[in-house]
Amino acid sequence: MAKLALQGGPPVGSFTVPSWPRAAENALSNVQAVLESGRWSVAGNWQGGPSAEGRFADRFADFLGAPHCVPTMNGSSALVIALEALGVGAGDEVIVPGLTWVANASTVLAVNATPIMADLDPTTLCMSPAAVEAAVTERTRAIVVVHVYSSVADLDAILAIGERYGIPVVEDCSHAHGASWKGRRVGTWGAVGVFSMQERKLLTAGEGGAVVCRSDDLHDRLFQLRSDGRRPEARPVLGGSELTFDGSVIGANYCMSELCAAVLEAQLADLPEQNRHRAENAAVLDRLLANLPGVTPVAASPFVTERTFYQYTARIDREVFGGVSAATVARALAAETGMPFQPPYDPLYRHPLYRPLTKRRFLIEGLDPGRLTGPAGGLPETERAHREVLTLHHSVLLAPNDAFEALPSAIEKLQREAASLSDIESAGAEFADSR
Repeated sequence: MAKLALQGGPPVGSFTVPSWPRAAENALSNVQAVLESGRWSVAGNWQGGPSAEGRFADRFADFLGAPHCVPTMNGSSALVIALEALGVGAGDEVIVPGLTWVANASTVLAVNATPIMADLDPTTLCMSPAAVEAAVTERTRAIVVVHVYSSVADLDAILAIGERYGIPVVEDCSHAHGASWKGRRVGTWGAVGVFSMQERKLLTAGEGGAVVCRSDDLHDRLFQLRSDGRRPEARPVLGGSELTFDGSVIGANYCMSELCAAVLEAQLADLPEQNRHRAENAAVLDRLLANLPGVTPVAASPFVTERTFYQYTARIDREVFGGVSAATVARALAAETGMPFQPPYDPLYRHPLYRPLTKRRFLIEGLDPGRLTGPAGGLPETERAHREVLTLHHSVLLAPNDAFEALPSAIEKLQREAASLSDIESAGAEFADSR
């Protein structure tokens, strides 16, 4: 019997995770140009040419096939202005997935609305259309669909629900820069598309965000909401501001810095090739796992014509791993291979960072505080996914194609030593209970 690496035994392999983020070829020269320009913010004095932020907005919109793009300082601010632009506010409800990053709930709270959490489709891990429709009430003002990990939600079904009830759909594409549904980029199907460029994302400058849309009116409103209510100056004067004080809504300063935009403009050029490499290695992992019992890669919908991989995901049959959770299998696989396996997000309603009752500003008059904490009985498919799904960050998929050969042997070792896995999980539970 081979002792597990978690128990001090020799690991099966030693994988070297490629570094992330990695600077694109032109990133340094783009930043240098901004540093020397005398304009580090879109609110700075106009120097006679397009801003770095404006260039990135145009190029990202072209990449997606969207008429308009409004860059923001991060993905959370992009979600806030998307909701505000659609008129979401106090007393409203917004349907969000039960399996997603905490910002999808906290940004709804930030506009004084209530996040209503919907269960997921077990085949994609994205929101289930049936669960979305069941969550619609007379207070629903938006549906935020997240294309999570390496999947695209069933856009046809969810958009049809939105149209049936007159509810706009927000696409959160923070995991899906470059993915396509039926030949068209995600982010361009709903009323607005939202992106994060935080450090772990497929396209990053450390931070950053963007909202894309088709409507001229929505674009005008989005621009003002992120620019303290200001609009672009039609005829800027050299050395003067490129933003006017002519606005129709109150906004906030969510502008992207010129330095961030300069980095993103360079990174965008590398994104298609990086996405291609990731998809190629995801196919390698699919083949390696194909003949192994108890591990099934999460498949894409047949309508996904270009798939991106923020996280590679696979579902385990817990019985062949001694009944343990995905969290324990992830720890053991990481120890055996050096690959950073992890379980998915905690269900949103019990995510350690989701603490709505700690801020009084979320407790609007007439609202039952219990409604902010999520569904009383939980969401069964979301809970099951948390127990059964393994994830791998996309940086792993930038490795050489032959770097994954040890993985099947590691999985087989864990299955042979399932009793040891159970002991590890029990010991971990006892330790947690004793703290």
